[in-house]
Amino acid sequence: MNIQINNLKKAFSEKIAVDIPNFEIHDGDILGLVGNNGAGKTTLFRLLLDLLRADEGRVLLSFRHTNPHQEPASEIPLDGTPAAEAFTVDPSQSEDWKQHTGAYIDEGFLIDFLTPEEYFEFIAKVNHIDKERLSTFLASLSKFMNGEILGQKKLIRDFSAGNKQKIGIISALIAQPKLLILDEPFNFLDPSSQNFLKRLLLNYHQTTGATILVSSHNLQHTVEISNRVALMEQGSIIKDLPNINGQAEKELEDYFNGTQDASE
Repeated sequence: MNIQINNLKKAFSEKIAVDIPNFEIHDGDILGLVGNNGAGKTTLFRLLLDLLRADEGRVLLSFRHTNPHQEPASEIPLDGTPAAEAFTVDPSQSEDWKQHTGAYIDEGFLIDFLTPEEYFEFIAKVNHIDKERLSTFLASLSKFMNGEILGQKKLIRDFSAGNKQKIGIISALIAQPKLLILDEPFNFLDPSSQNFLKRLLLNYHQTTGATILVSSHNLQHTVEISNRVALMEQGSIIKDLPNINGQAEKELEDYFNGTQDASE
C-alpha cells in the first residue's frame, strides 16, 4: 500500500503535534519511525488510521481492493483480467482501506474482557477468516507466544504487559494486511521475543510485500528491519534516510548523541 501525506497538521492547544508538508511511503516499504518522546510518532500513526482528525491536510492510501471472502490466489487470473482494482482513498472519507490494514498502537486496541482465544476469533470473524486458517496461523506463532497466551483461562486484562503486547501484535497480523502499523512493538518484550518479532516482520514482508510502519526508541531494532528510517522532531520529519545494509544507523546515532545538526 502506498501512502501520500500532504500538508498534514495536528495541534493540541498550542502544541504542534504533527506538521508534515509532503511525505510519501512507497508500497512495500518497511519504514522505521524514530524520534524522542513527544516527537509526534504516535499522533502520526493515529492520523494515518483515522483515529484522529487532522486540523489541515490529508492522507491518501493507494491499494488494490480484493474480495475479502476469497483465499489468496495468483495475481492475474487465468482469464487475464486484473485480480484487483486499484483504489486511492482518503481514510477519513472511506472504509475500504480498513480490511487491508492491521495495526496495534496500545492496549486501547484490545478488548480486554475477552480471553485471547475469544479476541483472536473475533478478529478472524470480522475479517471472514475461518477457524482452521486461524488455528494454522496461531500455530505458526507458538514460539512467540511461548505457551503463555493460549489455554491460560485468563482475560486479556489479567496478562502481563509483555503478553498484552504479543496479543496486540498477533491480532494485527491475523488478516494478513497490506498495511501494518505497529507503535513501539518491541516495548515490554524480552530479548528472545524481540528477536522473534524482527524475524517475523521480515518474513511477513518477504512473503506478502506489505507496507510496514514501525516506531521504536530502539535504533538497533529499527535499523535491522527497515529499508527507510524517518526521524521526527517536534511534529516534523526532519530526516528521511535510506537504510541499505544498516547505513542509517551511524547518522541516527550521531543525531541522538548531539554530534549532528538536524539540517545536515
